[in-house]
Amino acid sequence: MNNFFDVSKLSAIESQYEAQKIAFAPIVFQAVRVLRDSGILKLIEETKEGLAPSDIAEKLSMSDYAVNVLLESGLSAGVVARDEERFFLTKIGYFILNDEMTRTNMDFNHYVNYLGLYELENSIKTQKPCGLKIFNDDDTIYPGLSKLPKDVKKAWFDFDHFYSDSAFAEAIEILKKHKIRKLLEIGGNTGKFATLCAKSIPECHITLADLPGQLDEANQTIKELGLSNQIDTYFANMLDESTELPRGFDSVWMSQFLDCFCEEDIIKILKKASNAIEDDGKIFILEPIWDRQRYETSAYCIINTSPYFTALANGNSKMFNFGELNRLITKSGLYADEIHDGLGFSHSLIVCKKIEEV
Repeated sequence: MNNFFDVSKLSAIESQYEAQKIAFAPIVFQAVRVLRDSGILKLIEETKEGLAPSDIAEKLSMSDYAVNVLLESGLSAGVVARDEERFFLTKIGYFILNDEMTRTNMDFNHYVNYLGLYELENSIKTQKPCGLKIFNDDDTIYPGLSKLPKDVKKAWFDFDHFYSDSAFAEAIEILKKHKIRKLLEIGGNTGKFATLCAKSIPECHITLADLPGQLDEANQTIKELGLSNQIDTYFANMLDESTELPRGFDSVWMSQFLDCFCEEDIIKILKKASNAIEDDGKIFILEPIWDRQRYETSAYCIINTSPYFTALANGNSKMFNFGELNRLITKSGLYADEIHDGLGFSHSLIVCKKIEEV
């Protein structure tokens, strides 16, 4: 396993400084986000000789005070550098401004998480998404996804799709090798994977199972793409004990789905998925698993997505390390037959089979 997050060589002074970065993290986050969204970073990037705060204030119709407050916070975070009175964009600032992953994460944390995470402590105690009340009174975030405020909804789906979509093309090549013909996708959201899979494997019929709000959007996309003969939909609330899945499939697909549930529910879902496939069928699980990452950056992003699940999504789920997920797979009467790491930005594809009864 990669030795991520090793801070053993930091001195006491360095450790204290790192602690202050954590203590002031909410303030720095918002200051840097406003530096980005106000156009200050873009203006500095376009001016190679650097800019004085007064020049920036004049060009953007902002006060000298506002510009100085933001730039000095950005300086402390390494987002900008200062040479006498002029400010320049650093490599960190470049990524804040131009890197799609950074922008996606920042928007997700601002629009979806920032206010709700105030309730993290209560959510930890109660295992309920106490922060969700800033949006609605639902028990989980999922039934109301389609009704979230516009900016929040966009940030949520952009975050979800950015990571999963990057892995889809490679995952589908693996599915092709398994010669799938009848696939059940559980938790298909807007139908992105189902439609891509249908176009890539025209001989495969796909059933997409999800909640009504997501199925409405998926059906619209399926119809627009002319794939109604190849993809059908099935209403399934996987938290409802009475929910039964259709049967007779050779494969089940779940992408970034199991991390939305507590361990007890994951076992129930995997058992239902197992009942939906033939004895020699396969269950494909696509998940970002933090201790199977190549880079520490990916592991950091994955781990720190877990508090979102706690405070806003459902109160009782998290991102996996492999030991956790593999234990649940085994408890469900399955075993991991294949593991494909390094798909897209951060995903692993686990191919599960039923444990043969002796």
